[in-house]
Amino acid sequence: MMYQSYDLYSRSAEMMNGFIGLSQTLMNNPYNPFAKTLLGKSISAGLDTAFHHTKVYDKQPFDIKTTTINGETVNIDEQIILTKPFCNLIHFKQDTKVQQPKLFVVAPLSGHHATLLKATIERLILDHDVYITDWLDAKNVPLSEGEFGFDDYVTYVVDFMKEIGENTHVLAVCQPAVQALIATAILAKEKDPATPKSLTIIAGPIDTSINPNDLNRYASDKDLSWFENNVIMTVPTRYPGAGRKVYPGFIQLSSFIAMNMESHVKKHKDYFSDVFHGKEEESNSHRNFYDEYLSVLDLNGEFYLETIDRVFLNQDLANGKMTYHGELVDLSAITDTALHTIEGQNDDICSLGQTQAAHKLCSGIPDENKLDQVFEGVGHFGTFSGSAFRNRIAPSIAEFIEKHN
Repeated sequence: MMYQSYDLYSRSAEMMNGFIGLSQTLMNNPYNPFAKTLLGKSISAGLDTAFHHTKVYDKQPFDIKTTTINGETVNIDEQIILTKPFCNLIHFKQDTKVQQPKLFVVAPLSGHHATLLKATIERLILDHDVYITDWLDAKNVPLSEGEFGFDDYVTYVVDFMKEIGENTHVLAVCQPAVQALIATAILAKEKDPATPKSLTIIAGPIDTSINPNDLNRYASDKDLSWFENNVIMTVPTRYPGAGRKVYPGFIQLSSFIAMNMESHVKKHKDYFSDVFHGKEEESNSHRNFYDEYLSVLDLNGEFYLETIDRVFLNQDLANGKMTYHGELVDLSAITDTALHTIEGQNDDICSLGQTQAAHKLCSGIPDENKLDQVFEGVGHFGTFSGSAFRNRIAPSIAEFIEKHN
């Protein structure tokens, strides 16, 4: 009943949001004699805050129209080149004759939309011809489309790699590190031309038994049945995926916020102050961040439970027990794909060493084709967004890809 209760609250808040928005418009009307008074500005800031607390946050667009290559402005055409029930493959096609290395970004399926990586993509397309997985919200996928589990995720990644073709580099951001590594091993074993030239893994849970953090301990202290009984819920009737078992995005969002509650409270206090004092740049920055951060999607229940079981509870990949459709995964089959791992020194979601573990597991890759990097002063989200990513991490990725292109 929790999902149904949340859905009822969400619909109620949506109705309140309209009234709050109207009140805000009236309060800020230039003909309102109280608009610029101390009381008026306080009420306006309060209404603005309430408006965003009751807002329903839909998926944001990538909306990447142009980039700059060799000093020239280049138009970008966002194209869906392959559609599957739970994911679209998007290509940010550049209107240029400049040949850039193909880069396939495997976005995380962990509660947020792929558009969380918008700034990541904007930086990467300066140096690469970029493709990305755009995972769909499970509550909008009809039951007639069937289930979606861990192996299905790997199959999607394999199919997307084949669709993009040979001479492609892969970048797995956080959660899909394990699946991207498995997909690479599958293609390598088959000696498929689509086997990636390089694989870069950013803050991915390759071996969560290394340096376990609060998140890892939270998962390991429970058995799989606890997750199935407490966080897997049924999609309400008003959605296309009615009746589907899912891990709701609002639960994952609550977990993310709880991990950094003080920071979020401070940001909202600062936002109230910025609105009150008319600091538009700071206010818009806050709105843009939370418009994306608060926009979440549901995960198919089967995929979520299998990921908890195989990645976080049993560390199947690290323990040599990972299977794909019943067959043991052989990471030593990867011999011609260069491997680059990236970790943030202050990452509280994927601890130091958990991503680096991929190097030991991929014993068939020569040492000269491996690179392990830890970036000082960088937290989890900083490994793929913000100034550290733009100025230090992205150039490192481009250099590694160029070396192995």
